[in-house]
Amino acid sequence: MGFTDLLTDAGLAVLNNWLLTRSYVTGYNASQADVAVYKALGAAPDAAKYPNAARWYKHIASYEDEFATLSGDASKPYTVYGPEVAEVTLNPAKAPEAAAEEEDEEVDLFGSDDDEEEDAAAAALREKRLEEYRKKKEGKTKPAAKSIVTLDVKPWDDETDMKALEESVRSITMDGLVWGGGKLVPVGYGVRKLQINFVCEDDKVSMEDLQDLIAAFEDYVQSSDVIAMQKL
Repeated sequence: MGFTDLLTDAGLAVLNNWLLTRSYVTGYNASQADVAVYKALGAAPDAAKYPNAARWYKHIASYEDEFATLSGDASKPYTVYGPEVAEVTLNPAKAPEAAAEEEDEEVDLFGSDDDEEEDAAAAALREKRLEEYRKKKEGKTKPAAKSIVTLDVKPWDDETDMKALEESVRSITMDGLVWGGGKLVPVGYGVRKLQINFVCEDDKVSMEDLQDLIAAFEDYVQSSDVIAMQKL
């Protein structure tokens, strides 16, 4: 059967019951199944009436920037997911009271002690999995922001030893700095400048500090200028 109309109380009740013992629509990780159902809802369910669905919606909303990268088939509609047979409680918050009034019915979804114990165990398992996921996500470090930079290093005159100049520049080592290719570019009157590339971690390498270190080779270096910078 799957989910039907998620904009009605009946449809929301089916979703809420489905998520009672689940952290995700399918499996143990967020997927395109969650994305399809999330988009079909359009807004967070009423937490008072549909606590499981509201909890799930808030959790999936944290993935919104990653929807396109989640596993699964993004072309499938939300209706292919969900229970084969829907057991509907229009207002789950009132379910225990309703169950007490319907003890003579063949199926009592909420009235027995066994069901309450199963619900508590399922909720504990769900919270354990969520906590494990949160710890796993917190443990992941974001990749460091990096830039690729092209630097012009100008000599004093045409008699400056450009090989020694380049060797001096490349001798500078800093955490987060990786030197790349370099070339000598004619400036005029026989003078050539060193044009050199490097990759740096933005939080670790200061352009001002690096240029100060280059300027310290005053026997060779007149000045240096950043002529291009691009984020990686």
